[in-house]
Amino acid sequence: MATKKNNTAKSNTEYKNYTKKFWKIYGYGLLGIITFFLFASWGIFGPMPSFEDLENPDSNLATEIISSDGVVIGKYFQTNRSQLKYSDLPKNLVDALVATEDERFYEHSGIDARGTLRAVFTLGTNGGASTLTQQLAKQLFHGEGSKFLPFRIVQKIKEWIIATRLERQYTKNEILAMYCNVYDFGNYAVGVSSAAQTYFSKEPKDLTVDESAILVGMFKNSGLYNPVRNPVGVKNRRNVVLAQMQKAKMISKAEKDSLQSLPITLHFKLESHREGTATYFREYLRDYMKKWVAENKKPDGTDYDIYKDGLKIYTTIDSRMQKYAEEAVEAHMANLQEEFFIQSKGNKNAPFVNITEKETNRIMMQAMKASNRWYVMKGADKTDDEIIKSFGVKTKMRVFTWKGERDTVMTPTDSIRYYKHFLQSGLMAMEPQTGSIKAWVGGINYKYFQYDHVGQGARQVGSTFKPFVYATAIEELNMSPCDSIIDAPFTIPVGRHHVTETWTPKNSNNTYVGMVTLKKALANSINTISAKLIDRTGPEAVVSLAHKLGIKTNIPNQPSIALGAVDITVEEMVAAYSTFANQGVYVKPQFLNRIENKSGEVIYEPIPESHDVLNKDIAFAVVKLLEGVTEGGSGSRLRTQYGGNGDKRWTGYPYMFTNPIAGKTGTTQNQSDGWFMGMVPNLVTGVWVGCEDRSARFKSITYGQGATAALPVWGYFMKKCYADPELKVSKGNFERPANLSIKVDCYVPKKVKDTINPEQNTDEFEL
Repeated sequence: MATKKNNTAKSNTEYKNYTKKFWKIYGYGLLGIITFFLFASWGIFGPMPSFEDLENPDSNLATEIISSDGVVIGKYFQTNRSQLKYSDLPKNLVDALVATEDERFYEHSGIDARGTLRAVFTLGTNGGASTLTQQLAKQLFHGEGSKFLPFRIVQKIKEWIIATRLERQYTKNEILAMYCNVYDFGNYAVGVSSAAQTYFSKEPKDLTVDESAILVGMFKNSGLYNPVRNPVGVKNRRNVVLAQMQKAKMISKAEKDSLQSLPITLHFKLESHREGTATYFREYLRDYMKKWVAENKKPDGTDYDIYKDGLKIYTTIDSRMQKYAEEAVEAHMANLQEEFFIQSKGNKNAPFVNITEKETNRIMMQAMKASNRWYVMKGADKTDDEIIKSFGVKTKMRVFTWKGERDTVMTPTDSIRYYKHFLQSGLMAMEPQTGSIKAWVGGINYKYFQYDHVGQGARQVGSTFKPFVYATAIEELNMSPCDSIIDAPFTIPVGRHHVTETWTPKNSNNTYVGMVTLKKALANSINTISAKLIDRTGPEAVVSLAHKLGIKTNIPNQPSIALGAVDITVEEMVAAYSTFANQGVYVKPQFLNRIENKSGEVIYEPIPESHDVLNKDIAFAVVKLLEGVTEGGSGSRLRTQYGGNGDKRWTGYPYMFTNPIAGKTGTTQNQSDGWFMGMVPNLVTGVWVGCEDRSARFKSITYGQGATAALPVWGYFMKKCYADPELKVSKGNFERPANLSIKVDCYVPKKVKDTINPEQNTDEFEL
């Protein structure tokens, strides 16, 4: 009995000892875990994000360029990452993400205890336990982690700590948005916004259910499930996501089955600085932003970085107008270029016309020295002779054609001459009342031709300068569009003091019509009339008006400027013409609405600049003069079924516009430059066409004149704009001033014929 009692006492003692040991081990273990978590949170095992870091995670955000209609038309970035708010995410993407990655996302506080236990007991064979918040913590602050177990444990604990901090600091919706903003989808697309643009050419809000499922499927492993490289694997993964959505009752079984049967359809386009929409404008804007950041600092005194700070640049560009403008340039220039190559075949010195061998060699040498090849070889200490010799060695290269890039073999010298053949174009459209630039096309292809022919390249404007002369005459001489003047040979003395020189301008085809109204004279671009008007006003008055209209070029005080022997940019010409459409008030072209920082705070808003130039009556009189150009002059083909010189390739040009249009064609000496300036009440558009070198040109005026080279681009563009009623481009009359004091309704134009002789109504000038 005593033995039994002794054994019982011994057992109780042992039980108590075991219990004490258990609780001691448990206590020390719990204390160790708590201490371990504390050490981790204090940064002993490596830096942890501070409260400020959680408020403003370093996301290396791309700067977005946003059109006036809310479309991202480009970005400046080192990492192509854009910030989205939860409200910007489509519901189908949020549903797919939660159903696939974290079905209890809205129930846990950063760590899913049930999922963690499941992962422990199944050793991860039935899925991991990382919540969306934990995955966000990993993405934001310590990357993918280490495979070495002790380090992995430390990183996992840090991940838990960060996840709980994120949950305390942010709402569930904010966490979802952050997660969608930081994931790398490959192909330089970081975040859902960039991925939607790269893979589907869409804004996130426009993603369909199956497209959202593709992107959510990529969250598992964007390298493996890349829709460009692995469409089969991506389809399988997408179908898993759709199945999860159906399991979570976010879509029906019928919807799931229907969506799973769809093929993978991409509109893949890498976001590049040299490709995409409005490339020339984006580069112009980049140069502007470089100057802006040098002059504007952050509140803390540091510099803005347009590649990392996630700025949002809201521009005046309308993405739809920009698209139509680019399509118009492409459509016409491809046709015109084909004709240029045809006409160049018989020219041994093509594309140059009527220049000496010495002049040709100078142009080619200048192009060589401006090339990257010359720059690189010069940096390698090669002599000029060695470099020039290398330009004669055939090499493989990819060249631009209007039918796509083409691989070929040619010498660098031949490639220079090949590219000299290409006709370039510049187009800008602007609202005259606000100065808002709506479309900007600086060339035919930015990847191959970086020179901007809107804001950078000034070219001779030809007869498009004549309205400035007429406006000066109306203002200075109190003339009206209905006043008559004789068209006859005319000579002006141009020497100083003792007159020794004269200038006798000639009309196209050396024809003269006698008495003619100013309206008809401008409509038919009669050179002698412009010369007589500037002789009466004096060149100084015309130069003064041109400068008031925003033209910065140094214009000589010579009578010959009446015919447009002046180099001006498309941007300046559009602004000048807009003054007429805006009742005599000049408004400086504006391409920015505002700039915001990544938090949405406005950090810059430009102040519009404007000043009065002409009174309303004079401005309207000039508009009526310019309407005459499209009613019965060189721009009248806009109102016909003119088919482009009888060429079947050009039969897509039946504009048949019936609304009021004010415009002016321009053609410079030897057809080096073709212009068309076109105006309706709320949109002024200027178009220039010509080769890079003025010696490269059409031989005849048939294709080289502004009415053939540039006007069709305007016609294409406006037809597209009018076909889009959301743009609200005016078809109405220009506003007529009350109590108009100038006679403008002087004659009824003859009915315009359906077919116009392309040799008529030209506006080439001769000096």
